[in-house]
Amino acid sequence: MTIGRVLRLSLDFLYRLSGAMAAVSLVMILLLVVMQMAARWTGEMFRGGAEYAGYAMAAASFLAFANALNHGSHIRVSILLNAVPEPIHRILEIWCFAVGTAIMWYFVYYGQKFVYWSWKFGERSQGQDGTLLWMPQSLVLFGATVLAICLTDHLFSVLFYGRSRIVRNLADQSHGE
Repeated sequence: MTIGRVLRLSLDFLYRLSGAMAAVSLVMILLLVVMQMAARWTGEMFRGGAEYAGYAMAAASFLAFANALNHGSHIRVSILLNAVPEPIHRILEIWCFAVGTAIMWYFVYYGQKFVYWSWKFGERSQGQDGTLLWMPQSLVLFGATVLAICLTDHLFSVLFYGRSRIVRNLADQSHGE
């Protein structure tokens, strides 16, 4: 097996793993909401339930980005890309992926500093849960890092092969398109 094939399989696995982690985060949100409802019905108190659901929502969002991009689920200006000739289409895609890649690596660079200092100072949430903030921040940073890797992957794909690896799932689109 070639190095390129191993790298491709590893990246695809990373994107799917991130998507699976996002799905687990969504299930956690559901469980937390159900637990909050049960606590209210029984007269008990569930401290920090809303905060934990918020952490899970942030994690689910960032963890899902790379997998969603690979499946064509992100909002893109396809009308413009489909209306221009192929050479301009390629230039626009390179420009979009280059800008997106730069922004995400910038976010990751400062995000890791943010998580580091939250860990170093033992920063806790202001809610009743008192959660160490570096824990939920780490999941967001992991998702952002996977998205930055994914954008870089697509940028290199467009540069070297002339097309991105985004696969549009036509079954997910509305029938009106």
